[in-house]
Amino acid sequence: MSEREVYPNSPLALVAIEVRHPTAAPLSSTQEAEIKRGVASVTPLSKPAHVQTVTITAGLNLGKPDISTQTSPRFMSRDKALSVTFRDDALVVETTRYERYEVLRKLVILALKVRQNVAPVDGIERVGIRYINEVRVPYVETPTNWQDWVQPALSGPTTLKTPAGLDLNSWQGVTLFGDPAQEAALVRHGLHEGYAVNPGGDLRRKTPPPGPFFLIDIDSYWLSTEETPAATPENTLTCLDRLNTSARELFESVITDRLRNEVLRNGI
Repeated sequence: MSEREVYPNSPLALVAIEVRHPTAAPLSSTQEAEIKRGVASVTPLSKPAHVQTVTITAGLNLGKPDISTQTSPRFMSRDKALSVTFRDDALVVETTRYERYEVLRKLVILALKVRQNVAPVDGIERVGIRYINEVRVPYVETPTNWQDWVQPALSGPTTLKTPAGLDLNSWQGVTLFGDPAQEAALVRHGLHEGYAVNPGGDLRRKTPPPGPFFLIDIDSYWLSTEETPAATPENTLTCLDRLNTSARELFESVITDRLRNEVLRNGI
């Protein structure tokens, strides 16, 4: 696992791991304090996560949307590039400064053990790992230029004929591998402008100049079907390691050697 190549000029903007469990009661202030102490060696800073949910009632007499905000305990590293969030229904580890998968794996183990020692959850319903890549090549200016950097299957319908004066401007797609009801990898890909991950978010990131980039967003996940396994590190890592390998191999399969050599390894 440790022999995998880590590119010095990685296009990764965000990596997120989610371990979803049956909804549990909100943590008490005492429990939150215990969890904070448990993860303080890696993520000592407390910065609660706020998630808004908008509900619109269907029907002819539409009223104002119902907006609710859920606040969850979240703890961050001192450089604010790594976090672990304890939601009522999930444990989430995120980073905008990816080093190695093993670093995140260790934090998942720590956070799971702390959660189960302080306020145990009933089991695991979903395990997922998501890699959001913003692939940037300085002198790529048009959609057709991407054919040298990502595989043709993802680089867009560049061979289609267009009406006079209309050039291909953008291309976005979603590709699904596997069974979405059990284990799958969802790949979002295409041409974008600006950023896929907000530079002004709570997690700090290295911010490249705004401009065109090719999105390779790989969300690899497993869902419990017949039974709900216990929320142990062993059960979680059995899934997570497999999903990570799948996501890694998928990324390598959609990029070209030119991108590896000129951009990811040597940083043109």
